[in-house]
Amino acid sequence: MSNYLENFIKKVIDNSVSNNWEGAVAEWDIVDFDEDKDLSSSCICGKEGIKYLYRIKNRFNNEELFPIGSTCINKFEREDLDEFVQINIAMYKLMDAVEEGVYITLDTKYFSRKLLEYFHAEGVFSDNKYNDYNGYNDYKFMLEMFNKRDKDTISPKQQKKINALRPDSRSLRGHKTSEGIESPADNFRYNVALLREVRRRSWGSRKRAS
Repeated sequence: MSNYLENFIKKVIDNSVSNNWEGAVAEWDIVDFDEDKDLSSSCICGKEGIKYLYRIKNRFNNEELFPIGSTCINKFEREDLDEFVQINIAMYKLMDAVEEGVYITLDTKYFSRKLLEYFHAEGVFSDNKYNDYNGYNDYKFMLEMFNKRDKDTISPKQQKKINALRPDSRSLRGHKTSEGIESPADNFRYNVALLREVRRRSWGSRKRAS
């Protein structure tokens, strides 16, 4: 066992109700997540240069631990925490690519079924006139297109709709249609960015208070 892992396990147990690792791992939930592009943060285990930062809170005694890196989160070996990590890292990678002006493709490089499902649950697919005021229609369409194994079978009409929904560099400049109405891509990009900003603000306020 490495010193990093020993340090992490000890700190988790010391702040848990249970006095053993098997019991302690079930007591904690992730309550905040952020990205440190400068790699200037260190995990509570002592490892330096972590990019993704997690705050966990004990559901029984309200103790909190921060910052924790992805590797240490994985040590809990809990499916719910692993899914949270995967979705949030994917969301950040997608938004980083958008901010860098990268062409976003509807494949596993930027998306996953879980990420699309999460976006739907969080209202990223907004109700608007383009989807008959039902965001589920856009989610269903994007999921269907994502699931196509042979992307060459996507018709020009379907590709046009994908392009309309896909977040791109135009949406970063607040692009409006000629009628002054936000395009579906604007709504999508804005709502994803809002999800991330809410997490950043929450993380920032907690960090200043600590």
